[in-house]
Amino acid sequence: MATDLDRDLASIQEARRLLEAASQAQAAWAFSTQEDVDRVCEAMARAAAANAEHLARLARDETGMGRYEDKVLKNRFAAEDVWRAYRPLRTRGILRVLPDARVKELGIPMGVVAALTPSTNPTSTAIYKAIIAVKAGNAIVFSPHPRATECVVETVRILAEAARAAGAPPGLIGCMRTVTLEGTHELMRHALTAVILATGGAALVRAAYSAGKPAFGVGPGNVPAIIERTADVDKAVADIVTGKSFDNGLLCSAENSIICDAPLEHAVLARLPEHRAYICNAEEKRLLERTLTPGGHLDTSLAGQDAPLIARRAGFEVPPDTRVLVVRLERVGRDVEPLSIEKLSPVLGFYVEDGWRACCERAIQILELGGLGHSLVIHSMDEAVIDAFFREKPAFRILVNTVAAMGATGYTTGLAPAMTLGPGTPGGSITSDNVTPLHLINVKRLAYEKASPPPGAAATPAPTAVPAAVAASATASFPGPSNGVVTDEALAEIVQRVVAEMGLAAGGDR
Repeated sequence: MATDLDRDLASIQEARRLLEAASQAQAAWAFSTQEDVDRVCEAMARAAAANAEHLARLARDETGMGRYEDKVLKNRFAAEDVWRAYRPLRTRGILRVLPDARVKELGIPMGVVAALTPSTNPTSTAIYKAIIAVKAGNAIVFSPHPRATECVVETVRILAEAARAAGAPPGLIGCMRTVTLEGTHELMRHALTAVILATGGAALVRAAYSAGKPAFGVGPGNVPAIIERTADVDKAVADIVTGKSFDNGLLCSAENSIICDAPLEHAVLARLPEHRAYICNAEEKRLLERTLTPGGHLDTSLAGQDAPLIARRAGFEVPPDTRVLVVRLERVGRDVEPLSIEKLSPVLGFYVEDGWRACCERAIQILELGGLGHSLVIHSMDEAVIDAFFREKPAFRILVNTVAAMGATGYTTGLAPAMTLGPGTPGGSITSDNVTPLHLINVKRLAYEKASPPPGAAATPAPTAVPAAVAASATASFPGPSNGVVTDEALAEIVQRVVAEMGLAAGGDR
């Protein structure tokens, strides 16, 4: 029977073996043409799309989280929408020529990508990361979440076989099967790893940034959804319930709290049940706090579960077709209002604030609790209010009149399609972008002279500065300036004198 130490050692060795194979493959792949890259990525995308349902079923069965139908959609998004968006990108050879600047830009792959995938969106994240890494000319090695290993292993197998059949070298796409913390650390820290793509919990992202490698990490979302008084209430409520119930709230971009402008409170509360959202009473809220967020921390066994199951575990019943549970909240904080945290489940907070500025302040509190820099959605018809949110709020995706869960990923908006959404420096990330293949390329630049040096730049050199001790010695023997600066002629005399005192003759032993 294998011990924990045996598993740790096996995991470390597996990480090293996969990295060595990936490094060799990438060295060959670095010379691929744009046509080679696009042919391989096309094959990968087609294979992933063809297996979208199979992989969704595996992910649902292994993790026990989310909804099968929504995981199919996420897999298709990662395969089809991502590839459709990035197929036209030039990533190999000359990327741009800037005639006016007399500059050429050359794309250089980063090398081997270490990719960490979450249990919440395991197969779709693996598809997306593999496509953008290979499109950029890199190799990639995955370390799956321990609760979602088999589904990611199968996803990578399908992608790797499709890539090899299309002409990619073996080893370009790999995946760890024996996953331990020690093995994952080895993958991130190894000399052959060039860059880390980390998607997961806050602890995992911190580990990625402390591994001593360049890293793209994403943290929690905890997305506020504001319904401002000029909003189309019917659409706003429909969008929010759709976003929160999508895959049972597992996307980091899913709406986590409604912030309702006071004049719309009754209208919003009246429409929520029409979309199968159940509004909890005070006692049911207390039961949910105790069950879903004990001590202000999410019970991960309930992440991604159906709303009726969560209610039943808490100790109350809701209609079996309930999509979302809604709880009234008044404050923000783990201790004072545990359900104000990111819940990764179909449970929505509901705040009422008077005026968009008060709604804004509440949204900032929620983001600061967990989700700073990530995303925010506003439902409004007032362009001045929308512009104020755009300019002032501490989120890098301000989504307007759409489903936040899918809008932030680029599914319902014009944002770059991605499953890795950077929260910028406020959220502890190096980027605020939706991560694309261009984030995984180094750009080399060739620059020609376009302007002559300014007149006088090549004039007679200024007097040479010498160390203070030497200058002091010089001025003692050679009357002249005492400011530590001597002329070239005086300096030559000093050198000759020192050489003579050391007994060194020109052409002698040195």
